[in-house]
Order: sequence, then structure tokens, then C-alpha cells
Amino acid sequence: MATPIAPYLPTGIHVVIVGAGFGGLTASIEARLKGHTVSVLERVPRWEQHGDIISISQNAGRVLSRWDPAWIGDKLRKICMNHESFMIHTHKGEFIFEQPVVAPDPERPIYNGHRADIHRVLFDYAEHLGVRFHMGKRVTAYKEDPKLGKAWVECEDGETFIGDVVVGADGIRSRARKLALGLDDRVKPTGYSVYRAWFNAEEHGILDDPLTREFAERGDTHTGWLGPDVHLLVATCKGGRELSWVCTHKDDGDIDESWSYPGRVEDVLKLLEGWDPRCRAIVAKTPSLVDWKLVHREPLPTWITPGGRICLIGDAAHPFLPTSIQGCSQAIEDGVALATLLSLTHTDKQVPDARKVPSALKIYERLRYDRVKSAQKKGEEVRDMWHKADWAKVRLNPGGIKMPREDWLLKHDCERFVRRMYKRALAEFDGGDKIPITSLAANRESDEFLIEMPPTPVTTPEYEVEDPMNGRRYR
Repeated sequence: MATPIAPYLPTGIHVVIVGAGFGGLTASIEARLKGHTVSVLERVPRWEQHGDIISISQNAGRVLSRWDPAWIGDKLRKICMNHESFMIHTHKGEFIFEQPVVAPDPERPIYNGHRADIHRVLFDYAEHLGVRFHMGKRVTAYKEDPKLGKAWVECEDGETFIGDVVVGADGIRSRARKLALGLDDRVKPTGYSVYRAWFNAEEHGILDDPLTREFAERGDTHTGWLGPDVHLLVATCKGGRELSWVCTHKDDGDIDESWSYPGRVEDVLKLLEGWDPRCRAIVAKTPSLVDWKLVHREPLPTWITPGGRICLIGDAAHPFLPTSIQGCSQAIEDGVALATLLSLTHTDKQVPDARKVPSALKIYERLRYDRVKSAQKKGEEVRDMWHKADWAKVRLNPGGIKMPREDWLLKHDCERFVRRMYKRALAEFDGGDKIPITSLAANRESDEFLIEMPPTPVTTPEYEVEDPMNGRRYR
């Protein structure tokens, strides 16, 4: 476990978060760890087991490594993948390249597993920390009053939740984009869909078939097949007991109200005609699947409201393609950045009380916007690299087809970064020097690992603050 960067005293700031997906859930954990009180509103009335594989990359694993290992790391290691490499083939089955996994690092762990399993671990930790969850709450309005220094949401059942800051974390189908920011942007088709499935490998004959046995009999594996405008990724988890596959393919159909439909095995088998027989054998054993339409939203001009009391995080602010393998990780970075900055402005005597929360939200957007925008592009780049591969050239340089692992993206330390950049961003808003793109951890030219800046100290408040979660008072 990494050493926490700094102690955070209770702030008295009440954060209202709308949405308890990975963005809202991780933001709630970070907010509690940074001394804030938290209320989370979730539209569904109860938790349901759904979804399939999700990835938490090194940059977000660094955040989780600073959480209590008994609640997080120890539990996640038992339920997540433990494979040795990623095996890449052509769609015909020709082996091309073996990409070893990143060497284990307790300060930057990687977690790949079933989203429902991982979500449950994080939810239990959030409850342990004192996060208050309100289920079955459909938000109908977002409002703020800069003069009062408050923001609030109104729900369909008439209940109102008031906080010092409201966070829209309601995912790619976000209603907060329109209700809070007034942006009625429509999703656009990307021209691609993903067939997705997760099932018990033993129960559905994976170990009984010579064509598929290799993917589960010796533990966890990760394998990919790349074809013209189609790729199939197969992963086994929990010692090979469970199998997940995703197949990204061209889809020029229109988007209806729902973007996820029950898929049909026969459609996938038709798509994979002429492919490696192992691919078709895996798909043929699949008990059920979904067909998820990949959609695109144009980058928002801003993630925060004019009054500076409401903001968006995660997919509500910046949706990602699956091939980026960064959607969940960037949402986690959003959460730690926002929670940290709320603490920094709260204890900064140079920031007037009325500007503390608005300043935190402005700096959050400033330090995250360009990085997220660059990370989003990686999804398109990887998809196009795989779908349009020139195999004659790839055979001359097989490593060129591997999954990119760029330092600026994966070795980023979000909490340390925002603490170091806090004063520079604050000064920029007050008319100081503009922060160059190289200092925003947004591309290969990032100077994050070249410039060592002292961490921003936490100032102890000169007044008493009571933590309503435990009744303790701090001076």
C-alpha cells in the first residue's frame, strides 16, 4: 500500500453526488477521505448484478492503492484477473505477438474483472467510510445560488438534497448535461457496436472442448484476434472459472432510445465466418450476450455551471470508447482531483470563503480537461490500428500491434499532480502566466516526471469543524 500523501481534516463541505456508477462511487470515497460529507443519489431502487469486464489501469490503481487494503486491494486481488500476457493473433488464428503484463507494482496495481464484483467492493468501502446512499432517486432539476453558496437537486418524489457542491456522475446517458449545463447534445453513432458476454466457463463446456480448453485449464488468460473492422478479445478470470469476451464490429444502424440490446449468438457466428475456429467455438458456447451500440458525444465546452457549484465527472463529462481502457480510470482521476481541490481551497486563507468551492471546480476543470481529451483519442487510435492493420508490415515489426502503454497516461499520479499544480492554476485565474500544455499531463511531452515541485502543504484551520459522520471536533 502506498503512503497517503497528506492528512486531510474534516472540512464541513457537503458533496451531493448524482449517480452511483464507478465515477460517482469513487468520487464519494475520495470525498470522504478528503474530509467532506457525502450524499449519493442513485436512480435504481436496488443494486443489480449486471455488466461484464471492466479495467482499472495503473494510473487509477495508484489511487486505490492509497485506500484501506483490507477493504480494497486484498479483496480485488481475489476476484480480478491474474494472467501473464496478452496473446495477439490475426483473425485467421496466426500468432503475432505476446505482450507481457506490466510487472506487479503495489503502488500502481492493475485490476481487470467483472464490473459488478468490483463495484460491490467499492460500494462496501464507501458505506464503511460513512457515505450516505439514497436509492430510487430520479433527479428532475439541478439548481445553485452563488449568493447562498449552495447547490441542490430536486427529485421526482419531491425530495430536495442541498449541498455546498453537486456532482453530476450519471454516466454517458447523463441528464445532468441538460439539466445542469443546459446542453441538449445528442449522441452520435460511431459506426461501431460491441457484442459482450460473461459466463461460467466450466458450466458451459469451455473445459470440455479441445478448441477452447486452453483458455481456462491453466488459469487466467487474455487473448485477442484482429480482423478487418472487427476484433475479438477473450479473457478468463478467477482461475479460469469465468470467461468474458467482447467483439467490436462495424454497425451503421441508427441509434434508438436504448443503446443496448440482447444479442444473438448466430449473428456473432455469422460475423466471425472464416475466423479461427477457436473464436467460433467460444461464441457458440455463450448462453447470452448484449449488443452495445458505441456512441460519441462532442467534447463539452465546460464541465461546470456559471455559479461554480455544480460540475460533471466521468462519462457524464467525457465518454470513452472501450479500446481506450481508460473510461473508469479517468473517472477515478476526476474524483480524486475534485475531492483534493475542495480540501485545498477550503484551507487556503488567500481564497475568500465565497470563492472556495467555485475555485476548486474551476481548477478541477483546468487540470483535467486537456488530459481527458487526449486520453479519449487513444480509444480511436487503438481501434483503427487493430482494424486496419497491414499484416505484411506488422510481421516485420510485431510489437507495433501491441496495446500502447504510454508513461504520460499510465504513470500519472493525479493527487500529487493537482496538489503540485494548485497554486499555478489559482495564479493563472488571477491573471498569472498561462499553464503550458506540457505541464498538464496531457501528452507525450508531459513534464510531470521531469520537474519536481514541492507538495502544497495542508493548512490547519483556526476554527473548529465537526465531522457529522463521527461527531468528532477538529481545530
